[in-house]
Amino acid sequence: MKRFLFIGALVLAFAAASSARAEQFKGQVGLQMYSVRSVAEDDMEAAMKLASELGFTIVEANRLYKTTAEEYKALLDKYGLKPVCKNQAWKMYETEEGIQEVIREAKLFGIRYVGVAWYPHGFWGLTESEALAAAKRFNEIGERFSREGMIFVYHNHGYEFRPWKNGKPGETIFDLLVQKTDPRWVTFNMDVTWMIFPGADPVHYLRKYPDRFRLMHLKDLKKGVKGDFSGTTSTKNDVALGTGQANFPEILKAAQEAGVEYYLIEDESDDFRTQIPKSMKYLKSVSW
Repeated sequence: MKRFLFIGALVLAFAAASSARAEQFKGQVGLQMYSVRSVAEDDMEAAMKLASELGFTIVEANRLYKTTAEEYKALLDKYGLKPVCKNQAWKMYETEEGIQEVIREAKLFGIRYVGVAWYPHGFWGLTESEALAAAKRFNEIGERFSREGMIFVYHNHGYEFRPWKNGKPGETIFDLLVQKTDPRWVTFNMDVTWMIFPGADPVHYLRKYPDRFRLMHLKDLKKGVKGDFSGTTSTKNDVALGTGQANFPEILKAAQEAGVEYYLIEDESDDFRTQIPKSMKYLKSVSW
């Protein structure tokens, strides 16, 4: 009898431990509209309709293409899509007129997070001097945005991960950007592929800088692809979430602990109509 009681206790203990370990992903998931750019270029309404049909209610706004900002907003409303963020070309931040238009558009859309995904840099990637200049400008824009109820967002793109010679051992230029930007005014959109491609670890940065990442681009990089610091790779290397190099159970766990608010699926491949549903299915089942 004692033997059976002991075995039963072990089974119950194992079940309890397994239950405690199994935690489901619970983030707010949206679509980066750049994923459906091939549709939006010719027919923005068809792109909005497709986003809705794929099951999204949250989106990251993208280029307006042939529509006006007002037309874009009307289509978002028509298809029940809530925009939560948007990147603008860096040239928009170089003039007062550009900044005013960025603010006007963000208010029209009801967007809080507005930023940039590509900062001018040299051939070999972002240098320390370029990063310091960028951080200074990000802080200036972010402080101004804060008065408008907005937060400036920088989206990493892979060229920021060269070693930072004046930093601590193992630190990169991306560390410099994070450390020199004011958390009151500047946050970050972690693009998973553009962390992995240059050899960085998303989990490391989420744990090192908790509360600095409000957004995340969910992208996976094809297995076997070797990266660099260029910030560019073939769109054929975008694969459905959970099938590439990213360790999403660990990344999503760290992201939830770090306070990431929105998770945007971005699929740049030509096969996005097939891959996006697979990615959504994966997110509903992933656990740790």
